[in-house]
Amino acid sequence: MIDGSIGMACKCSVERRSGSYYYSDKVKEFCFNRRSLRKNLRSVSSTVLVFKRSLSKWRSVSGTKTRIVSMDVREKSKSTLFESSKHKRVPIYVMMPIDSFGIDTTGTPRIRKMKALTVSLRALKLAGVHGIAVEVWWGVVERFFPHSYNWSLYEQLFKLVSEMGLKLQVALSFHSNSHLSSRVQGVSLPQWIIEIGQHNKDIYYRDQNGFPNVDYLTLGVDNIPLFSGRTALQCYEDFIHSFANKFDSLMGTIIEEVCVGLGPSGELRYPAHPLQDGRWKFPGIGAFQCYDKYMMEDLRAVAWQEGKPDWANKGPPDAGDYNSFPSDVPFFENGEGNFLSDYGHFFLDWYSDRLLRHADAVLEIAANLLKKYQENEQTSVRVVARIGLLYWWYQTISHPAELTAGYYNTAFRDGYDPLTSMLSRHGAALQISCFEMLDDETPETFLCSPESLLQQIRAASKKRVVELTGRNTHQRFDEAGLTQIHSNCYDSQAEAVRSFTYFRMNEKIFRVENWNNFVPFVRRMSTDL
Repeated sequence: MIDGSIGMACKCSVERRSGSYYYSDKVKEFCFNRRSLRKNLRSVSSTVLVFKRSLSKWRSVSGTKTRIVSMDVREKSKSTLFESSKHKRVPIYVMMPIDSFGIDTTGTPRIRKMKALTVSLRALKLAGVHGIAVEVWWGVVERFFPHSYNWSLYEQLFKLVSEMGLKLQVALSFHSNSHLSSRVQGVSLPQWIIEIGQHNKDIYYRDQNGFPNVDYLTLGVDNIPLFSGRTALQCYEDFIHSFANKFDSLMGTIIEEVCVGLGPSGELRYPAHPLQDGRWKFPGIGAFQCYDKYMMEDLRAVAWQEGKPDWANKGPPDAGDYNSFPSDVPFFENGEGNFLSDYGHFFLDWYSDRLLRHADAVLEIAANLLKKYQENEQTSVRVVARIGLLYWWYQTISHPAELTAGYYNTAFRDGYDPLTSMLSRHGAALQISCFEMLDDETPETFLCSPESLLQQIRAASKKRVVELTGRNTHQRFDEAGLTQIHSNCYDSQAEAVRSFTYFRMNEKIFRVENWNNFVPFVRRMSTDL
């Protein structure tokens, strides 16, 4: 899962001997208290000098107590993880730490640990990383009042990234991550949205028990003016418009990709698997999220229009709960009114269609506002949509984890063709996760297949001529994980992905044993070779 620690470079003791630098095997984690911060920064700065001096070529040799990084430019890399790809390069973005931002006592958002972040960005640049992925939070920028946008934090951050010679992948984040981890101060939705939600909890998705998920507005309010006279879609439009105006001079030169948030965690899906609050845990099938009054009103209207009033007032009655297994749930097996029945088709078609309509509307807004930045091929901004990869129970007939998330994909129906068709209309790329995952590493009992699901989505994207970008779900620095990422980025049956986002920067990435694998991985893929 996501590591909640802040992602800054590690403290390493460095000593020069006969043209080489020695690192102790026991790398101390970066300490951020006031007494040691300055000392740690000096240590990391020394480390960065090592990377700079050995930028062209380097090799590592393991010893019992020391690790040696050769400074001899005549030596070739001894990494055996990847074969050279002379004609293709995939730019690597590294996502900012999860707790990069904090709110001070005045309520003003601040960048945390600015000096340490600066050193970390410099190290990533020298390693060959192409750019940084940054979440631009609705709850930070339009925090206190509607139409009151404060971009100062991002102006400061984007300036720093630019000065380091790095590019930007920006994720416009209309969700909250405040429930992500008890160890980390997250970012909520805007305060004025929360105040509206205190009086009307139906602005959020609800499950069959009426429990709301407060991390994202329900798509049921997309066209209802509940937000100081604006609809949810108008709120998203005003935010994107303000962003484009503020950073017009960076678009296409520094800002190369804009990921448009479409749901929880920025992904186009329903919050059917809420891990953070303990309602769901792997490998539960999840729960349908359509029980707010606005979505239920829409369901009733569609059911009456279809001449099926009996289907108007509820979702599937025998769909289990978050942690059910499909074999225990009639709707996903052979029960009356199951997913293959007329009712099952009606409900799943409506449920998935409303999700696609939501994405269609938001991406149309984004595409129109960002259109002028796509006219010049040399400085074009790529618009990206993210989806989740719900790979457990994929080898069943019903694919229940995908169905509850809003992907109407079963053994008898390709749920990703209509999705990629919609993306194609807007010229949007698709970002998918789990690039590091192997079927053999998943529990056989739960009928997982991340590799098969990824191939299905790739095929749908190829058919609709939709560009792909990739991301990992779990941090991997081992040979198997990094090799799998490389293989998925350079699929022999398809075009190479347009970019890869490493998820995400934290102290683990700078540990010597991980860094010595991560740097060759980046060098083999980065456009900055």
